[in-house]
Amino acid sequence: MFHPSPRALLGALIVLAAPALGEDWPQYHGASHDRSSSETIALRSWPAQGPPRLWQVPTPAGFSSYSVADGRAFTLVRRRIDGEARETCIALDADTGEELWAAALGPSKYNSGGDAGAAGNKGGDGPRSTPSYADGRVYVFDAHLVLHCLDAGTGEPIWRRDLLAEHGGRPVRWQNAASPLIDGDRVFVAGGGAGQSLLAFDRTTGEVLWKGGDEKTTHATPVVATLHGVRQVIFFVQSGLVAVEAATGAELWRTEYPYRTSTAASPVVHGDIVYCSAGYGVGGGAFRIAKDGRRFAAKLLWHRRSRLMNHWSTPVCKDGHLYGMFSFKEFGDGPLKCIDIETGSTRWSVDGFGPGNVILVGADLLALSDAGEVVLVEPRPEEYRELARADVLDGKCWSSPAFSDGRLYVRSTSEAVCLDLSEGGAR
Repeated sequence: MFHPSPRALLGALIVLAAPALGEDWPQYHGASHDRSSSETIALRSWPAQGPPRLWQVPTPAGFSSYSVADGRAFTLVRRRIDGEARETCIALDADTGEELWAAALGPSKYNSGGDAGAAGNKGGDGPRSTPSYADGRVYVFDAHLVLHCLDAGTGEPIWRRDLLAEHGGRPVRWQNAASPLIDGDRVFVAGGGAGQSLLAFDRTTGEVLWKGGDEKTTHATPVVATLHGVRQVIFFVQSGLVAVEAATGAELWRTEYPYRTSTAASPVVHGDIVYCSAGYGVGGGAFRIAKDGRRFAAKLLWHRRSRLMNHWSTPVCKDGHLYGMFSFKEFGDGPLKCIDIETGSTRWSVDGFGPGNVILVGADLLALSDAGEVVLVEPRPEEYRELARADVLDGKCWSSPAFSDGRLYVRSTSEAVCLDLSEGGAR
């Protein structure tokens, strides 16, 4: 009979006792594509000044969020290069905030739109898209529909695809805000012309894997999910929701949904229900997706125009309930609400958040208000239960938080901070 040595037993015990490794946040909606992290928050109460700050850096202009992977944090800023304002992808050391490289992209021109906001919180128009990361490469879909693939270690270009020049691209008002969606070996974007409005590229070579559709794009980042056993990409376009098979681009189902001026919040998938919402009086709604044989169909469950719309603040779903900033009007109010995803009924509503953003970390909800407050909330439909709150940022915060390795990354139109919510921050 085999008897392990004392040294082997000790090694096994050390491995079992070691804390779980941190999870990357490699793209706009996180590793799971649903704005959630499987990590847990150790620091659940904060002093008045907030959680410990590991670093704080300037982030001039824009609404790009962070993606975090391989010890680096990536975002887009606006910089003047050779006399021209350019979108610029930067990589920061995730531990220190030190800038490792900067890669200039296209022009930082947006035909206005991002300078609006709540009273006293205006200005800071700039890049809207968020970089994505996979296997040592960074992918950026810039404001003018150019998809860039960069080396994550150096920022050097590897390949680029110009949807305007190569695919008959049709710009959306105020320019592109959608982030590139990566799933497996593919990167998905929308914005091409007739017959090629929805596209999948090989993320290694930049080769077109499939293209199709004649859809006019919106500002919403697509999402990927498995519904009834089929991996599919759900695009929120001006005609409504369109789902295609991730591997082939074949259309699986579609449903009309109103469009007016702008749609920037992504669809939210919960089981066989898909929720979507748009600003400018359109409101939110949910569809149940059924499958009969090989045919999919979408059935409307509910649609609320009044006091229930997400302009660009994509909610999260936990235990059948949506949590997020649901505006009464275009921007400036944005109460945090809990909504039953099957019925659209409001369980509770708390004012004072503005059109910020939320993510799920373990069993907790982290909210970033548009005024720069980070709020820790226990997501439960029975009542609003706030655990901690701190004002951590100046500037307008229309970006989404990112969470990786016990750290919260948040930014505004002027600065970014990295907050330690790990066991180290709790001590």
